[in-house]
Amino acid sequence: MKKKKVKDILIDKTTVLVISGFSLVAALAWNSAIQDLFKMFSKQGDGLIGQFLYAIIVTIILVIVMYSMGKET
Repeated sequence: MKKKKVKDILIDKTTVLVISGFSLVAALAWNSAIQDLFKMFSKQGDGLIGQFLYAIIVTIILVIVMYSMGKET
């Protein structure tokens, strides 16, 4: 196995950091959109109970997606 040059390592790491940054921005955008959608359909969307309901619903969706992705592999 060849040793990677410092330049190649820096390019690889920078690419990972840029992709991670854009992924975080996308996640925050989806979070905001889902919160607004939840508030539109929930009468308790503004209070503490609404925040917990939102967190529970998003967690359930995440578990379903992760389970589905795990079944495919």
